[in-house]
Amino acid sequence: MTKLNPSHLFTINQSPHNSQNLLKHTHTHTHTLNFNLKLMATLVIMPQKWPSRLIASSLPKHRLNKSICASIKNNSKSEVRKEDIVIVGAGIAGLATAVALQRLGIGSLVVEQAESLRTGGTSLTFSKNGWKILDAIGVGTDLRPQFLQIQGIVMKSEDGRELRSFNFKDEDQTQEMRAVERRILLETLANQLPTNAISFSSKLKNIEITDNNETILKLEGDSHISAKIVIACDGIRSPVAKWMGFSEPRYVGYCAIRGLGSYPNGPKITDPSILREEAVKLVKNWPKELLNVIESTPDDTIIRTPLVDRWLWPGLSPPPSKGNVVLVGDAWHPMTPNLGQGACCALEDAVVLAKKVAQSLKFGNLTVEDVFRSYADERWQRIFPLTVRANLAGGLLQMDNSAVCSFRNNILVPKLIRLGPMLEHTNFDFEPLNFDSV
Repeated sequence: MTKLNPSHLFTINQSPHNSQNLLKHTHTHTHTLNFNLKLMATLVIMPQKWPSRLIASSLPKHRLNKSICASIKNNSKSEVRKEDIVIVGAGIAGLATAVALQRLGIGSLVVEQAESLRTGGTSLTFSKNGWKILDAIGVGTDLRPQFLQIQGIVMKSEDGRELRSFNFKDEDQTQEMRAVERRILLETLANQLPTNAISFSSKLKNIEITDNNETILKLEGDSHISAKIVIACDGIRSPVAKWMGFSEPRYVGYCAIRGLGSYPNGPKITDPSILREEAVKLVKNWPKELLNVIESTPDDTIIRTPLVDRWLWPGLSPPPSKGNVVLVGDAWHPMTPNLGQGACCALEDAVVLAKKVAQSLKFGNLTVEDVFRSYADERWQRIFPLTVRANLAGGLLQMDNSAVCSFRNNILVPKLIRLGPMLEHTNFDFEPLNFDSV
């Protein structure tokens, strides 16, 4: 039986304006957590279990043909490595896509600009749709015992008056919500891949499509990769998305201050950072327990992130593919964290795309462009509404108008909000992820 050593994640959404009309939400397990409509926070009880190193996987490295790792010389004498599938970015979307492909017997090369896994940051909240995919790609059973379930939500006004409370299981017995530490998630995913499946210190410099429709990835250091398929999972500020013609994600007007602290037996902080002082100032009227969580958070885990999104307007936004290159996760559809679906949607992208690629390889009846169009059509129907809903939920949380806040606190939340519709977006079905079902 795993011994759980509780630690806490806090997230505070900070608006540049002040407000006197705040609403607090609480995710409950055995401790109280307050979400603030102006300063929204999340608190999750998690075990501290840090893998000491990446364990080399013994799984075979599947490839589509035996010459995939061969090198050739072009006329400029630069070495060109040939690969069938290259994934740009070893974050959550990139590693999940690589693992999903591997489950279907398809190998890939992940290129990552950093020297090692980018394990910084705090944690990500996965609802039942996220856990279904983590199970499908074979890591759910490894992760689930390490993180406690979030039991429900309590909504309170700034003065502590309880407005509503929900228990997830009362509404949906299948609901499952846990916060997973980013470091552990990335290391768990990476451990599913062969030892040479990730190429670190491989920063993408440029993409070229040749006259014979080859996609050439030019990396810093003058190395080149010729790829039949390129899957870009390079995050919110994706250079690949920019190359495709996407605009920069739009700043939504507020930031998140996040930290991962150990409580109550965590390290003693004697010289709090500026961000910690700012966080405490923002939540100074919250319960002492939550202030203690912030005070016990190590300096190097506290970050402030401007929140952005991108609305994929039909007919106005570019398609998520260009030639043999396609976008996955935040590179295509960054969204605010107000529904907790950013990472879940990246996982959904990974399994949907992997399945379509496998079907194309098995039956040979679709071109790469056909596969990408099918992927885009299927995913857009889910991604666009979620992005808009997350943005609107954040707007409600950041509301300043006193009349609107009064309506929210006295009518909307106590009488109109229902948990079922709030969690409807966590329903997501997909076919089994095995080659026989392709």
